[in-house]
Amino acid sequence: MSRVTRRGFLSSSTVALAGGSVVGRVKAALPAGSANLQASPPLIVSTWPFGQPANEAALAVIHRGGSGLDAVEQGIRITESDPSNASVGLGGIPNAAGVVQLDACIMSGPGHRAGSVGAVSGFSHPISIARRVMETTRHVMLVGAGAEEFAAEAGFERGPKVSSGQRAAWKRWKAEQEAKAKAQAKAKSPPNHDTIALIALLPDGNVFGGCSTSGWGYKIPGRVGDSPIIGSGLYVDNEVGAAGATGVGENVMRYCGSFLVVELMRQGLHPQEACLEAIRRMARKDPLGFDLSVNFVALDRQGRYGAAGTGQGFQYSVTCDAFSRVLQSPGLTSADIGPVGGNRK
Repeated sequence: MSRVTRRGFLSSSTVALAGGSVVGRVKAALPAGSANLQASPPLIVSTWPFGQPANEAALAVIHRGGSGLDAVEQGIRITESDPSNASVGLGGIPNAAGVVQLDACIMSGPGHRAGSVGAVSGFSHPISIARRVMETTRHVMLVGAGAEEFAAEAGFERGPKVSSGQRAAWKRWKAEQEAKAKAQAKAKSPPNHDTIALIALLPDGNVFGGCSTSGWGYKIPGRVGDSPIIGSGLYVDNEVGAAGATGVGENVMRYCGSFLVVELMRQGLHPQEACLEAIRRMARKDPLGFDLSVNFVALDRQGRYGAAGTGQGFQYSVTCDAFSRVLQSPGLTSADIGPVGGNRK
C-alpha cells in the first residue's frame, strides 16, 4: 500500500472491561504469538516500514553512547529528511493553502518531560524543535507562528514550505476543487497520511518516544492532529512503557489513544493486547465502530512489544541487537464484535 493512504487493522480476547478496568487474568488473554514479541533492550519500535531505517539509526546512536532522547531525535530525523516520504517532513503533502505544516513531539520517561510543536512550516526537523521546547522553555507545546519564531531564533535548519513535486500536486488538486466549486473533492478521496511514532527502551530500563508528521493531506490550514498531543499520538511512562499512534488523528485524539494503551499495560496487559483492547474500547463507543482508521505500537519495560489497528492490520518496525524486522500487526474489524453488541444494533 502507498504510505499516503490510510490504513488500519485482528485478534480476539477474553479480557472484558468493567468501568474502564480490565477484568480477569490477562495471561489467558494473550493473542497467539505474543510470547515471541519480546526482545532484550536496547529495543526500538516504530510505525510503518519507513520506520526501520529510523530504528537502526536510533540503535546506532545508543551504541555510540548517546542518550535515549538523542536516539529518538536522530532516528526520526532520518524519516523527516526523506524527500520521498509524503507523510513526514517537508516532503509531505501540503495543506489546502499549499503549505506543508509539520507536527511533532518528544517525551522522556525520566522526569516525565515532554515537548511538542504544531503547524510549523519552513523548518526541516520539527522533532528537534520539540526537544528544544522541552529542554529550554517552561512550556510543553508551541504552535504556528510562535513555534516558527522560536525555531528561527534558535537557528534551526530551514527548508521550503512545500516541495516542488508536492506543489505541482497541490495545484492539480486545487484546480479540481475550483472546477467542482467545492471545499473538497467528493469524486475522489483526498490523499491521507501516515506518521512516524518511534518508541525506545534502553538497557537501563528508561523509556523514550517521539512522533512526527506532515499531517492530513490538504487539511484546513492550522489543523493539528494527534501527533504532537501528549497522550494522543504519543505517551511515555517510565514505570510502564510507551505507545505511539498513526492513522486518523482526530479519532485518536478523542480517546487519548496512546495514554489508553499505556494504562492498559499498567493493568498487566501485554503491549499487543493493550493495543487491541484500546481499539475495542474505542470502537464500542464510536459511531464509526472499527472504521476508525487508527493504529498503535507499544512496548513495556520488560522488552515486550506489539502493535494493532483497525481493518486488516498495518506494518511496523522492530529493531534490537538481535534483529531488525518489519512485522505485520493484527487487526480488528466489525466481524470481531459479533452479530449483536458493540456498535452493531
